[in-house]
Amino acid sequence: MARIAVIGAGMGAMAAAARLAVAGHRVTVYERGETYGGSLGRHERDGFAFDTGPGLLLLPAVYRDLFVKTGKRPLESCVDMAQVDPAVRHVLADGRTLTLPAVSRGGVAAALDDAFGPGAGERWAALLNRARDAWDATRRPLLEEPLRADWQVLGRDPYPALRKSGLLRRRPPTLAEVADRELGGPAAALLTSRVLEHGLDPRTAPAAATVLPYMEQTFGGWYVRGGLRALATAVYERCLERRVGFVFGAEVTGVPVRDGRAAGVELADGTVAEADEVVCGADPRTLEWLLPDAAPWPVGAKEPRTGAPSRFTLLLALRGERPADTVHRTVVHSPDPAAEADAFRGEHTGRPTVTVLRPDDATTRPDADHEAVTATAVVAPQGVLDWTDADLVARYAERVLEAVERAVPGLRSRLLWHGARTPLDVAGDTGAVGGGVPAPALAGATELLYPANTTAVAGLHLAGGWTHPGGGLAHAGMSGALVAGLVTEGSAFRGSQ
Repeated sequence: MARIAVIGAGMGAMAAAARLAVAGHRVTVYERGETYGGSLGRHERDGFAFDTGPGLLLLPAVYRDLFVKTGKRPLESCVDMAQVDPAVRHVLADGRTLTLPAVSRGGVAAALDDAFGPGAGERWAALLNRARDAWDATRRPLLEEPLRADWQVLGRDPYPALRKSGLLRRRPPTLAEVADRELGGPAAALLTSRVLEHGLDPRTAPAAATVLPYMEQTFGGWYVRGGLRALATAVYERCLERRVGFVFGAEVTGVPVRDGRAAGVELADGTVAEADEVVCGADPRTLEWLLPDAAPWPVGAKEPRTGAPSRFTLLLALRGERPADTVHRTVVHSPDPAAEADAFRGEHTGRPTVTVLRPDDATTRPDADHEAVTATAVVAPQGVLDWTDADLVARYAERVLEAVERAVPGLRSRLLWHGARTPLDVAGDTGAVGGGVPAPALAGATELLYPANTTAVAGLHLAGGWTHPGGGLAHAGMSGALVAGLVTEGSAFRGSQ
């Protein structure tokens, strides 16, 4: 039985902790804040409640596996979870709308034909078939295995571009080029908006980013009653059941190394908690003692001190009941996606793409005569923009409200109050540099890969969204599984079968 210290109580870190405890290790989590869950926070006011991080879960199988492997009660007995259907409503820049059903290729094709004309659904289905090929080629090395030693090969784009499309040139096509050539017209925005929501620029993202809409359409999006904070609570309680210890208000400032091996964690108060293995679930870019020697970032990858794009979220308290035909998730498209992508590195003066979530959940509102809504846009992080500037916050709030009005009729007359959450709040919740939100790792571009789960220091491992396989709630859970396997089985571990 080894003593294991885990830095941070985010979802990847807790997933690793629960699995390691089941394997017989003595695990203690040190969290600088006063609660668990990382980005999965909850804001409550006047009887309203809002998720302050992601609002939907993709690839729920990751957490189903966690609960199967760590206890007798499955995930569904610990949280009330349901698939969102319809999957999404799009409000396009030209004003037209279309609603796509969940996990129904035929239904999606019919909706696209109705919106864009005959053949649109067939083109979309053909594109997702090619995305499935990219998914099949990369799923295991990108999601289910530790980062391979020859990780550079993952820089090759596995997307099989349509022949005679003009895309098979000297270089692989970008996602924007695939959207333009293989979908064309307004339908292209259905593809490009998906990567914009992850803070990626469609003009530079690889064609393999088509796996993002493929995953969503194939596996669906899932909502947890009580918000995704309830999922964080379930994972925390599973950790407690497995006798994982938690120390809150414990900022880790260093990792002592003895004979080339991590030997515990040093806390801000000067105390040292000895350990045989250390798992860092925090953003490694914030830890000067960890970079660059212990966790080298792949060549060409994100430079450690620059922040990824962040999120700006409005929490909207509305009077009046939620209409019966309301769609859970609506994406309101920007009229200028190129300018929006440019604004990930500066201020966006136009209308951004905004994701509006309107859950049918009695726990989010004081009564049936009110509704709680969240609206989120991707923005530049703190440091690129000064989010302490009240005028900047007010400008963004107004732009987001203008977008929400296109999704929620009569919004202004129903609005009781709204609150803004900026990259500063994201940074406070997660500890990430500038409040950056990591995108999932993608094949086809080495800059979209993340550090391996092992480091140059023996016994020091990395979990969470800033390490392989990248950002996203499901990916964080995958990182926890990978770290647990590496600690338990050593370098011979090649992922779950």
